[in-house]
Formats: sequence, structure tokens, C-alpha cells
Amino acid sequence: MYLTTQGIVLRVTDFNDRDALLTLLTTSQGKLTVKARGLRKKNSPLIAPCQLLAYGEFTLFEYRGRYTINEASPIELFTPLRRNLEHLSLGTYFAQVAEVISQEDLPNPELQSLLLNCLYALSSLDLPQHQVKAVFELRAACLAGYTPDLFGCHVCGSQTPQRFDLSAGHLECQACRDPESGGIRMPVTASMLEAMRFVCLCEPKRLFSFRAGEETVRQLSDLTEAYLCAQLERSFSALDFYKSLGV
Repeated sequence: MYLTTQGIVLRVTDFNDRDALLTLLTTSQGKLTVKARGLRKKNSPLIAPCQLLAYGEFTLFEYRGRYTINEASPIELFTPLRRNLEHLSLGTYFAQVAEVISQEDLPNPELQSLLLNCLYALSSLDLPQHQVKAVFELRAACLAGYTPDLFGCHVCGSQTPQRFDLSAGHLECQACRDPESGGIRMPVTASMLEAMRFVCLCEPKRLFSFRAGEETVRQLSDLTEAYLCAQLERSFSALDFYKSLGV
């Protein structure tokens, strides 16, 4: 049986001297692992559409639950992103997160759209990379079922909380902190909170519409990174490499 779908390459793994295994985030099937025969040959027609972070159209042959690429053509390669090591490592981190939170045989068009929009932002929009990073992390957390409670201190209801609990995903005043709780808190300012509410609630096409100062954006990026990693209970090699660049 043949299946034609559009997808983003999340991972490329060498299979043998000639072939490779790809993890795709597809429109119709969710996450799929597929074999790309001959991909490692220098003259393979699959090289462009099957490279990491490429978005393409794939015709797959399915046999007993296993998929092999029959044909593939690129739709968007995000070429400018590939010329910037910081942007490439950040995009790879996004792909690693998407691989963790996506599921096989379960389409997730919102996650695919988020990943495409953030790769496009890194590639073609003149936006601070920390802003793109924060948007992806917080929105991805929401799509994974970890939408934070951002409407006042969870104890007293104050609209001017000073801390965000990474484990519980809620806000609190410094005076309301439970001394018995071992959760890690990070400072949150009014401008950070406003940006977080916007990213969680806005229409997808408006995700990058908010503006904040450079320091606010950096602090927001630190917080969203810590929150996403805390909720997923893991780290990411591409994020570690990105941070090693001294960004």
C-alpha cells in the first residue's frame, strides 16, 4: 500500500552503508519511522528532501506496518537557517522536542504548524532567537498537555505574583510559598507574565506578534526552557550544544 503525506524530518539515523532511518512528523500519520534506501549514496535523489529539518512530500510504501520511501520532493529546506550554526542547533532542538511529544499514528497538525513556523522564523524573520525559542518551548508545553496556570497566585489570587513554580506550573507570591514544597521557583516579572499569557492564548498566526525588551526576552527564554525540561523530565543534546555556543 502506498501513502503520500507531507512531513518534517526530525531525525536521520544511519542504518547501514547505503540506507538511513528517518523520523518524520507527518500531516496524516503523526510521527513515523521510515527507511530511506540509498540515502547515503552521493547521487541519491533523496538527499535534499530527507535531510534534517527538511519539509517535503513523501510517497511511502507500507508493508506489515513498516514504511519505505518510494519518492520524496522538498517543499521547504530552510536554507538560510543552515548557514547559521546557532539557528541550526536551535532548530534541531525544536525537532528533538517535537519527536518526544509527538506520537505514532496520531496526527498533530498544531505541533507540525508550530515547528514549521518556528523554523521559518529562524530562517527568514528578523526576530531575536531567544524570542523564537521561548515561543516554541511554551507553546510546545501547552500542546503536550502542560499548559501553565498564569492567572494569579495559586494561593491568594494576587495578580502580582513574583515566582513561577516549574514543577507545578503555577504562580505564587513570595509570601505564599509553601515551606514544605521542594519545587524549584524562578522569578517572573509583569512583562514576562504578559508575554507568557499571550503565547499560551493567542491564535497560532500571531505567536510572534508580542514585543518585549531584550532582557525580558532572555529571562523568558530561561524560564520556558526550564519549565519544558522539568515537565518532560529530560534534557536535549541539541539544546546543550546550542548553549555551549555562548548564546
